[in-house]
Amino acid sequence: MSTVEPNAYDPQQVETSAQQFWDATHAFQVDETSDKPKFYCLSMLPYPSGALHMGHVRNYTISDVVSRYKRMTGHNVMQPMGWDAFGLPAENAAIKNKTAPAKWTYANIDHMRGQLKSLGYAIDWSREFATCTPEYYVHEQRMFTRLMRKGLAYRRNAVVNWDPIDQTVLANEQVIDGRGWRSGALVEKREIPQWFLRITDYAQELLDGLDQLDGWPDSVKTMQRNWIGRSEGLEIQFDVRDTDGAPLDPLRVFTTRPDTLMGVTFVS
Repeated sequence: MSTVEPNAYDPQQVETSAQQFWDATHAFQVDETSDKPKFYCLSMLPYPSGALHMGHVRNYTISDVVSRYKRMTGHNVMQPMGWDAFGLPAENAAIKNKTAPAKWTYANIDHMRGQLKSLGYAIDWSREFATCTPEYYVHEQRMFTRLMRKGLAYRRNAVVNWDPIDQTVLANEQVIDGRGWRSGALVEKREIPQWFLRITDYAQELLDGLDQLDGWPDSVKTMQRNWIGRSEGLEIQFDVRDTDGAPLDPLRVFTTRPDTLMGVTFVS
């Protein structure tokens, strides 16, 4: 026969009581009139797949520790939460479970919100949003139309990484050992019409901004520099003639190693 000590810690009772108090007093809701220095802490939004896993717990515990530390050191902290709920993965999951995408997605959001709250994170839930709601994506549409008008968004064919299970395009960073990071399917190379943004028009500004990021790991900055893709080099013009010796349009190429020009044996 076992007995429970009267002063033993009962996590279900203690944590539920504390969380109810936080909700009732809006403990983590931001006071926009505060004179305290502001601190904004946003973790990558979770995809509402149905349930949290330990990767979620790791990420949001780290950001919660940072947020609480900043609050304890006198900052006015905003830690919001939202749901990355749009796209083909949601549609494919709904097809697999034979339910409407909206019903599937919102049910998952409700369940995962409850899980996050049970973990006691200092989140301002008054600012919760989901990317699949018109109130959110109207701003994305507005931004995209502005990019179109400025000539910064354009469409052309391109070879992409295609996930045959998720039925979507993957970034190079989402392909691990030739397989999709989420589905595990062997990735295919396909040429299909794609939208592009002229990010390289702002390459130097983006690179200059990286130098102002205090506390970022050098490995992450290097990854960003590689993604921006700006290279120092020269554009070289090769004169071209046909078989009769008549001049044709010159061939222009870009190289980061003009010192190796004398070793060129073939140009196409």
